Amino acid sequence: MTDVTGTVVRLKLSLLRNGLRQSGGRRAAFVASAVVALLFAALQLLGLVLLRGHAHADAVAVLGAAVLALGWAFMPLFFPSGDETLDPTRLVMLPLRPRPLVRALLAASLVGIGPLFSLLLLVGCAVAVAHGAAGYGVAVVAVVLALLVCVALARTVATANVRLLSSRKGRDLAVLSGLVIAVGAQLVNFGAQSLGSAGLGRLAPVADVVRWLPPASAIGAVHSASEGSYGTAVLQLGLSLAALALLVGAWARTLTRLMTSPDGSTLQAPDAAARGRSPRAGGLGRLLPGGRTGTVMARSLRYVWRDPKTKAAWVTSLAIGLIVPVFNALQGTGSIYFACFAAGMLGIQMYNQFGQDTSAFWMVATTISSPRDAYAELRGRALALLVITLPYATLVTVLTTALLSDWRRLPEVLGLSFALLGAMLATGAWTSARFPYSIPQEGHKNVAPGQAGLAWIAIFGGMVSAALLCSPVIALTIALNVSAGGEDWTWVLLPVGAGYGAAITWAGLRLAAPRTAAHLPEILLAVSRG
Repeated sequence: MTDVTGTVVRLKLSLLRNGLRQSGGRRAAFVASAVVALLFAALQLLGLVLLRGHAHADAVAVLGAAVLALGWAFMPLFFPSGDETLDPTRLVMLPLRPRPLVRALLAASLVGIGPLFSLLLLVGCAVAVAHGAAGYGVAVVAVVLALLVCVALARTVATANVRLLSSRKGRDLAVLSGLVIAVGAQLVNFGAQSLGSAGLGRLAPVADVVRWLPPASAIGAVHSASEGSYGTAVLQLGLSLAALALLVGAWARTLTRLMTSPDGSTLQAPDAAARGRSPRAGGLGRLLPGGRTGTVMARSLRYVWRDPKTKAAWVTSLAIGLIVPVFNALQGTGSIYFACFAAGMLGIQMYNQFGQDTSAFWMVATTISSPRDAYAELRGRALALLVITLPYATLVTVLTTALLSDWRRLPEVLGLSFALLGAMLATGAWTSARFPYSIPQEGHKNVAPGQAGLAWIAIFGGMVSAALLCSPVIALTIALNVSAGGEDWTWVLLPVGAGYGAAITWAGLRLAAPRTAAHLPEILLAVSRG
């Protein structure tokens, strides 16, 4: 019988080698990424070694192993194309049993830059806490065991979600990976600032819990053995070994089910008529108004949920609009006026409305024959945006106010947020008709080549115009806060800001409608370039 493990490992090496042969640019990118990753791993290894003897070295090492395991668990979901062997359905026609295939894929998973990076990091975590012969002896076992748990965890998660990774929603996850990295960077920055002010001692309570969770428990076993707690070390190693056995078993069961059950994508789903209801019969569709307004709102909200680029833009704006005011409030350096950042981030989604439709805009264009039709189209898109933006901006403002305990300013900040949102809807509608640009469907670019200037003018010019349009409400806010007794009247800023925002939105839609109707061919040409 042919050695399945050796064959699959050689297959993995062949895939890597053949991929590098495709182009010089790909080879250069691979070498550059490998050098950067290994250099970073070497620096991490050096830093952990220098941490030996520190009072909280064990907390850093244990949490480092836990973070590494989280990376192995979730990165395959966001970067499914990083390893061609992550999809076992490619082997479904081969006469392979699950158990030998699991061993072979587990061995193949240990080939690559990622496993080498993880090995260096785990070695650093083990060396940071190892002392004495017993500690180093356990460290050898712990590093191997922790690495195997990480790899098995990644394979189990990837196999369980392989249908997702090869579907449209899987591509959505890949687009959203940039958001995860951005949010993660903010969390790391916040954590680093917190540790810088309070010291590594703040990690100890969390580490006391994590050291009993595999694979961090393997690193915890090294520290326990170094301290002479051999029974505890054996128990912690046993937890990691049990986790490895459970993961491999779950992986084998999932693999068997995956390779013996039909793919749901090949089964024809009943259409809406067969189910006895219209496409808009359920969910939010029943709450939307009738006529063209409701149809446009439903279409726009469906884009937000289904289109990867639109979804990524929305989720990014939602996340950053919350992170900036809340994180600054938690750090004690924020202002309640930072809550307006949420309305500003979501208001940007009104810009380039027709570009979000890409080439499908021609179907919308055929339904617009007059400024009245254009106004109805723009109004529906603005209302769809408000369905999400109004409650979200209110929620962020209330949360920021609660964190800062400054409830007296809540009405004026809400008023400013609503006025800013209205101004951005107005300028967004006008710039959508005046400076439309195409959004490529493939790749991570948000502007088609040659249209970057249009995008800069539309977004930043519109934002400056929105700020100028908000100046009356801003001036009234300043006047009430600096005048004697004016603070007692700041509550009027809520109805004033809401009314001003509604009025300026109506005016902006009215001004944009005639231009949209008159320049449909130019708009269609601009947004179809991608």
